[in-house]
Amino acid sequence: MFARIRSDIQCVLDRDPAARSVWEVVTCYPGLHAVWLHRPAHWCWTHGLKWLGRFISHIARFFTGIEIHPGAKVGERVFFDHAMGVVVGETAEIGDGCTIYQGVTLGGTSLYKGTKRHPTLGKDVVVSAGAKVLGGFLVGDGAKIGSNAVVIKPVPAGATAVGIPARIIPSKTGESADVTDPKFQAYGITQEDDPLSQAMRGLIDNAAGQEHQIALLWQAIETLAETKKRDCVPQDAAREENFEAEKLNQLIGK
Repeated sequence: MFARIRSDIQCVLDRDPAARSVWEVVTCYPGLHAVWLHRPAHWCWTHGLKWLGRFISHIARFFTGIEIHPGAKVGERVFFDHAMGVVVGETAEIGDGCTIYQGVTLGGTSLYKGTKRHPTLGKDVVVSAGAKVLGGFLVGDGAKIGSNAVVIKPVPAGATAVGIPARIIPSKTGESADVTDPKFQAYGITQEDDPLSQAMRGLIDNAAGQEHQIALLWQAIETLAETKKRDCVPQDAAREENFEAEKLNQLIGK
């Protein structure tokens, strides 16, 4: 038991640069308190003491702002960072090493009792602020859920889900993310992960390339016309490039 408590404290120190000491973590981190209170609540729930389990979870919600149903399964080294307004449903499962930020919902889309209504998070999953993961599917090991994403389908291991509804971006390396990696992205998404921005940058680069080719063609036609002593180039021909690709790329954050 004490080894698990030490592991809980250490995972906070590893993943939150604002944590300065063990005493501060133990006394001032509601996410840690929510995990500790969930364990007796879950024990009561699985041993037939349903009301007591719900009551303990209700007390935990009152003091921490984090609502974890006593039936949910929470693994080791799970870190609820800030986590005000987090809701974890009855049949949800959170794997070891997951990081969950404020405003996250691990919810269900079914009203049928006794079914798997809530998601299962694999190991080392990052669920960013405001994200909603809805349904009884699997989010693979090392996956990242971007801020405010609404995920309604499975996410492969190591992939990133962003947008409403969430779009799945496969892992670039095919490997799961590691929360101890110095390149760990706390809120689950980098600028390169947004597929819409990538598509816009591709369109802008393509349009800029086409304008460059058109300008070269008109310049070649103008040169040919001069050698042939003919005036066959329209006055409004685009001899220079006016497409502001750099400015547009800056607008979308390139």
